[in-house]
Amino acid sequence: MHTTSPQGNSTLLRIYAYYRFGLSGLLLLMFYLGVAPNVLGNMEPSLFLYTSLGFAGLSSASLLLLWYRNFNLNIEQRFFLLFIDIMLLVLLIHASGGLDSGLSPLLFVTIATGSIILKPQASAALAATATLLMLAQTLLIIRLGYGDSRTLFSAGMLGSMLFICSLSFSYFTTRLRLSAEKAAAQEAHVNHLQKLAQLIIERMQTGIIVSSASGEVELINQSANQLLNWQQRHNGTRRLDDIPELEEHIRLWQTFPNSRAPNLKIGENNTEVRLRFANLEFPANESGRDAETLIYVEDTRTLNREAQQLKLASLGRLTASIAHEIRNPLGSISHAAQLLAESPDLGAADLRLTEIIETNTRRVNQIIENVLQLSRRQPTKPEALDLAIWLPQFVADYSEHRAEEIKIDLRLLNDSIRTRIDSSHLAQVLTNLVDNGLRYSEKVSGEARVTLRAGLDPVTEWAYLEVIDEGDGIPEDNLAHVFEPFFTTEATGSGLGLYLSRELCESNHATLNYRRDAGQKSCFKIEFAHPDRIF
Repeated sequence: MHTTSPQGNSTLLRIYAYYRFGLSGLLLLMFYLGVAPNVLGNMEPSLFLYTSLGFAGLSSASLLLLWYRNFNLNIEQRFFLLFIDIMLLVLLIHASGGLDSGLSPLLFVTIATGSIILKPQASAALAATATLLMLAQTLLIIRLGYGDSRTLFSAGMLGSMLFICSLSFSYFTTRLRLSAEKAAAQEAHVNHLQKLAQLIIERMQTGIIVSSASGEVELINQSANQLLNWQQRHNGTRRLDDIPELEEHIRLWQTFPNSRAPNLKIGENNTEVRLRFANLEFPANESGRDAETLIYVEDTRTLNREAQQLKLASLGRLTASIAHEIRNPLGSISHAAQLLAESPDLGAADLRLTEIIETNTRRVNQIIENVLQLSRRQPTKPEALDLAIWLPQFVADYSEHRAEEIKIDLRLLNDSIRTRIDSSHLAQVLTNLVDNGLRYSEKVSGEARVTLRAGLDPVTEWAYLEVIDEGDGIPEDNLAHVFEPFFTTEATGSGLGLYLSRELCESNHATLNYRRDAGQKSCFKIEFAHPDRIF
């Protein structure tokens, strides 16, 4: 298989165009100056003169044309150009006395060029044309009495050499092109693997950072950037001293390499990350290069989630065994309280006591239901979701099932907000957050109002959703416990709503955190996974 390289052909055509322009000019100049009068045009000076002039004119015109076309010709045009050159060279050789003139080696340059820029069949046809023309002009010289039969043998030998030159250059050119194609294919494969590795690193849930010995960050993936909330400098670079705690952990590891670095707390949400370090060793030919440090950044929430799954499995077995034992007596207590409340002999104080019994039995029953919901939770069924389409429908469905007057402001910051999550889980989480937001807003402002704000993160381009209410927010002392199970500040609460919401988010590889927004309002923020992520 013979292939051609447009770039290589253009380069060779450029060189050959300058060569033929210089050759034609040199032959014409030598003829005018009378250099080697016994060689150039010694048999037919007029033919040599007009042929040289034509050669020079055609070389100049073709050079301008090739320059205009960026030295890019198709196969037919290249063959025609070389064919004209062979005819002109044969005429110059004939006008100078044939093979004895010493101009015949000029044919090898044209044949070699054709063997490189033409297909093997075309280059062989070019060599055959040159051979036939040389044999014809040799026979003509013999007929005119300027040579003998030995000259015909020399012409035959010249033709054989032209064929050998053509075949040799075609063979080696084909081998070189195949090698170049193989190298190009390998380079493309390496580039593909490099891009694939970069994509894998970018999509890894574990954060990856590579820093130089001077503290310059050379590589950081999206997970590390998101976990550390690392902002670039004005010149687009990052350094380890941008996060003093991180730099301190690295120095501690360098001093005590076998010690385990403590968890690092990042941001206003005090998100904890675990750091692991490793030295990057380079090959011997790069031994003069300073060692670089590889930093793994892991979200402790992932580790905690795995531990929590074990706890939930134990909790499921426990609740399955005791739920029946608790709910039956609890039902009996509730039923007895109801019967007791129907007695006409009870006073107001005793009726109040029966109400307290019923209220607390319902609360205990709700706690059991929530715990059972945790232990019976089904595996996630993630689906591609556009929040810009899904959220308006959720708001409409939620408002339709509420008897009291509520106000939900929906703000979509992007036309398309794609993510991947189990929509039933998201509806459950969002219902719980909106319920809490409406309740606390009404307590403070007298109006049940929340704001849902959804958009794409400007750095990672991952979707997020904020639930903002008008309440007082969570006190600083309770921030560390707000997502713990059974933690509540209300006498009637079970303390499992936010815990269950975070568990559902994390099972969908999303995160749920509490913070204050730019207006210092109470805000729960859900940060979703990458829309193309499969889990």
